[in-house]
Amino acid sequence: MEQKKKIKILIADDHQMFIDGLKALLQREKNIEVVAQALRGDDAYHIICKQNIDLLITDISMPGMTGIELTKKVKGNFPKVKILVVSMYNDHEIVSEILMAEAEGYILKNTDKHELLNAIYQLADNGTHYSNEILSIMLEKVKKEKKQQDKIKLLSPRETEIIKLIMQEYSSEQIAEKLFISKSTVDTHRKNILEKIQVKTIVGLCKFAYRNYIID
Repeated sequence: MEQKKKIKILIADDHQMFIDGLKALLQREKNIEVVAQALRGDDAYHIICKQNIDLLITDISMPGMTGIELTKKVKGNFPKVKILVVSMYNDHEIVSEILMAEAEGYILKNTDKHELLNAIYQLADNGTHYSNEILSIMLEKVKKEKKQQDKIKLLSPRETEIIKLIMQEYSSEQIAEKLFISKSTVDTHRKNILEKIQVKTIVGLCKFAYRNYIID
């Protein structure tokens, strides 16, 4: 019977204790071989340039090159190398960046051994593995984006125009003069805008405008 080819793994993490623990866990698996390790993202990339690596396990926060930068660079130059992100970051922006960088998997550091091994074997078999918690974060982001889009649809062209002027620091009087309407009409528009997008302050309005590309 032909022996199954071992999965050659590189671990990149800025904590040696985590690397040591992961190596101790993986060395019990007959189909897995940890062939290299790196404490810096740039060192990990240089290893991949020189060695035959099947799968990279990487953290996000590392000196030299972040896990996101490393993922992008590896995928750009070594697309066959599978990437599993193992991190404590569960922020939806970070998750989105990793997804856009085309990592095949993302699990949190507090996951159990079973899920870690399952993720490794799925990736090695040309699959993907995003943990349930990460999938929930992604789903929540999609829901928020949909809500934002729904809010934008509620705004009239005039209200969008007024938002742009508010962002340019026009006062109500200046907006009224520019648009040839009364100040009380501008104030009514401002009140309606805040109610429609469900924010209470100009700071909240600024965030909404930037996130939805109403202003650059």
